[in-house]
Amino acid sequence: MNILFHILLDIIFPIFVLIVAGAILQRTVKLNLSTLSTLTVYFLLPAVCFVNIYQSKLPNAVVSQTLGFLMLFNFILILISMVIAKANKFDRKLSSTFKNSMVLSNSGNYGLPVSEMAFAGNPIALSIQIIIMIFQNILTFTYGLYNCVSAQSSGMEVLRKIMRLPVIYALLLAVLLKWLHVEIPFYIWKPIENASNAFLAVALVTLGAQVAYLKITHISRPIVWIVIGRLIISPIVGFFVITVLGLKGITAQALFIASSFPTSRNSSLLALEYDNYPEYASQAVLLTTIISSITVAIVVYLSKILFAA
Repeated sequence: MNILFHILLDIIFPIFVLIVAGAILQRTVKLNLSTLSTLTVYFLLPAVCFVNIYQSKLPNAVVSQTLGFLMLFNFILILISMVIAKANKFDRKLSSTFKNSMVLSNSGNYGLPVSEMAFAGNPIALSIQIIIMIFQNILTFTYGLYNCVSAQSSGMEVLRKIMRLPVIYALLLAVLLKWLHVEIPFYIWKPIENASNAFLAVALVTLGAQVAYLKITHISRPIVWIVIGRLIISPIVGFFVITVLGLKGITAQALFIASSFPTSRNSSLLALEYDNYPEYASQAVLLTTIISSITVAIVVYLSKILFAA
C-alpha cells in the first residue's frame, strides 16, 4: 500500500494538479482552446515524438510486439463494445458513441504525461507510448470516423485526415535520421528538445480547459457501462493479451498501463460533429478522466508487481 500511495502522490497527483489548473484558467480567463489544441497537435506532439524516437534505441522486436499487442487488443475491445451495445439495445447513434468511447483512449495529452512520470524518462517506455498514441490517432480517423460516418464523409476524407497528422511525419523523420546515423546540430536540437519538454504541462492544462464546463447531469446506464468498459474491462483485456503474447518487463508494463487510460476527447468531438449523443460522449470523457485517477494508479502499481523488469 505504501507503493500505491507514492504512485498516487508522485504520478497521478501532479497530473491532476495541472488538469485542475487548466480548468480554473478556462473558467477565469477563458483560454483559446482552438489555439491550444493546434499548438499541441501541430507543434508539441511532433516535437516530443521526434525527440523520443530519435533518442531511443527501440529494438525491432519491441516495435513488432507493440504493434501486435495493439492490433489484437483493439480487435478484442471492439468486439466486446459491440456485444455490450447490442445486449443493452442501444440505438444506432448511441451505439456509435458508446463504441468510440470504449475503444478510443486518451493516449496523448493524458497517456504520454503518465508514461513520462511512471517511467522517469525511460526512452523505450516513452517510445512505446508514442507508437500507441499514433496508432490511436489512426484508429480515431478510421474506425472512430467510420462509426460516425455520414453522407458527407468518404474514404478519401478519412485518408486526408490521417495524412494531415504531423506526428506521423515527425515519426518518419526521426526513424530516417536514426537509420542514416545523422547527428543533429546542437542549435537545431535544443529548440526541438525545449518544445518537447513543454508538451507535458501544455497538454494537461489543455485537457483541464477542455473539461472545465462539462457536467454530469445524472449517471445513466450507458455512462456506467463506459466507465466499466474503459477503466475495468480494457485493462483486463490488456493483461490477457500481454499474457497470451508472452510479453515481459518494460514493454509489458507500458502496454498494461496504456490499456487503462480514460476515454479520448476525440470521441466527444466526433459525437459532436455527427450529432451522436454529444452530451453523453462529453460526460464519458469527464467521468472516466476523474475516476482514472484511482484506477490508473492501481494499474501502475500492478504493472510493477506483475511485470517486474
